[in-house]
Amino acid sequence: MSRFDELVATVEVYQALAEENYNRIRRLAEEVRSGLCDYLGASDGVCVHLVPPAGPFEPRSYGDQAFSIPPRGFRPLGPVSFGLAVRVTKSQDWLRLALHCRKAGESFIVHIEEGAEYEFRLPISEEDARPFNAHIFEHIQDWFKENIERYREGAYGARAIGFEFSLPESKSKLDI
Repeated sequence: MSRFDELVATVEVYQALAEENYNRIRRLAEEVRSGLCDYLGASDGVCVHLVPPAGPFEPRSYGDQAFSIPPRGFRPLGPVSFGLAVRVTKSQDWLRLALHCRKAGESFIVHIEEGAEYEFRLPISEEDARPFNAHIFEHIQDWFKENIERYREGAYGARAIGFEFSLPESKSKLDI
């Protein structure tokens, strides 16, 4: 076997693992997207979309562009990020959570940017996303409650956990 053939064989293993990693994260993201709206109990339409984890976004489905690496072609083997846009009012006010996912031994870690980590045991099953929905809900609730309390105490001028407003037309969007 030539050195080139050896290199090609090594890269094939690398790409197979990158595909496994991407597929695991993509499956989890889709399960959370579909399950979180049900968990929240929104009866008046779609309340969660997969969006890019950074940059401008609209509350709509981005498909492959919601992830930090491409679904096809040469992919890096490493953490993958995606965004969740969650509707937080009866009108069209949305916030975005950036989630960063990585494998750590036999665990799979999802870190909510500016928030806590959540650990899944591998392999991840569809049922594993249900308790994660509660984790996401608590993160959002806690963020709003903390800011309500800061206001009531008169200490609401700090932007310690990264809050941004974007007010295009009639939709409000924010990142937490």
